Amino acid sequence: MVQKTIKQLPKPHKIMLASLMCLATVLLLLPSEPATASRQTEELELYKRYPLSIEVEEQDQQSADNLLNWKRFEVRKGDNLAKILSRAGLSPQDTFNVTNSGDEAKRLLKILPGEEIKVALDDEGALEILRYDYSPSETLNIVRQGEEGLISEIETRDVDIRFGYASGTIESSFWHAGMASGMSESQIMNLATIFGWDIDFALEIREGDSFNLVYEEQYIDGEFVGYGNILAAEFTNQGETFKAIRFEDGNYYTPEGRSMRKSFLRAPVNFKYISSNFTNARFHPVQKRWKAHRGIDYAASTGTPVIAAGDGKVIKSAYDQYNGHHVFLQHGERYQTKYLHFTKRTVKTGDTVKQGQVIGYVGATGLASGPHLHYEFLVDGVHRNPRTVPLPKAEPIDGADKTKFLAMAEEYQGHLDVNRRIMLAMNN
Repeated sequence: MVQKTIKQLPKPHKIMLASLMCLATVLLLLPSEPATASRQTEELELYKRYPLSIEVEEQDQQSADNLLNWKRFEVRKGDNLAKILSRAGLSPQDTFNVTNSGDEAKRLLKILPGEEIKVALDDEGALEILRYDYSPSETLNIVRQGEEGLISEIETRDVDIRFGYASGTIESSFWHAGMASGMSESQIMNLATIFGWDIDFALEIREGDSFNLVYEEQYIDGEFVGYGNILAAEFTNQGETFKAIRFEDGNYYTPEGRSMRKSFLRAPVNFKYISSNFTNARFHPVQKRWKAHRGIDYAASTGTPVIAAGDGKVIKSAYDQYNGHHVFLQHGERYQTKYLHFTKRTVKTGDTVKQGQVIGYVGATGLASGPHLHYEFLVDGVHRNPRTVPLPKAEPIDGADKTKFLAMAEEYQGHLDVNRRIMLAMNN
């Protein structure tokens, strides 16, 4: 039928139709550009959509976190976990669940005023997350894990340790020189503690004395977060230079490996001044008569902590009308120390104490004209001047660690030498 119709067409129409059919045949044999373009477009669209889907997933996670009701609480004086969670609207049962979420949760028993605790609640007010940054690099996270309930874990951030340097020359006081050198208050106190067995920082510091130290600076993600340990230090006092190197055991030694730590501290209290020295004849301010003074009186504010001058055992902790609140310590067979006129004692007879442990607080009990610590030092039962008696040495560095320590000491002394030369060049 179609063929008959074509035959009946005029000749020009037949020629046009034939041409169109040939053209269609050629086009069918050529590659299909529109199809290729379509595939490219589809691939491009898929490529665009893929990262968008990832971004949406991240946004969904952030949105889910943002849906929680976060609250921040600063730890106040007298606060405990129960009080803080109560302010967050949580119950005693919630407090119980938090404290029993794992061993890590015990960190919450040591919260201090000024610290911060963050809690996240869901829409119904139930606890989902508790966060406590107890150090610049460590965070306690307590998180709800479905049917398991609350689970505690420690999140740790890497700390980058760099070297810091400080040095100075004393003009008016060690404290002012330390602050002028850029040291923190704790660093100044730590430096005095390191050399406290050899130097009396209250009485023996002179104008022109100098110090030089290298210490740790702590960084997290490139941001300074605090100071670490003093690694090496030297202190020149009245022409004599003392050097200290910190080892891995946390103790300080001379560059040769002898312990900086003696068996006793020179002074067991942070005092303002010595109100009465060791002497064979002193006019007693209360009894109004001349008598021997077999110890040293350190004047200090009431309530100033008094520490044990050395490891020992409490052989007496009592009160009487002459000594007031007092504590006597026995250190081995030969040595004994006595501490008088406390306002309060923190140890009892029979206790074992460590050097640096607080044993009482300065007061004016007994025969005392004002707040001070009366301190006595006995060797083989004989009173000796606490300021001048030769102190026994502590143990040197272990022989197995000697080689490692000497290499470390040489490295740290190199840092001290460089810092000293730099400071001399700057001063010149």
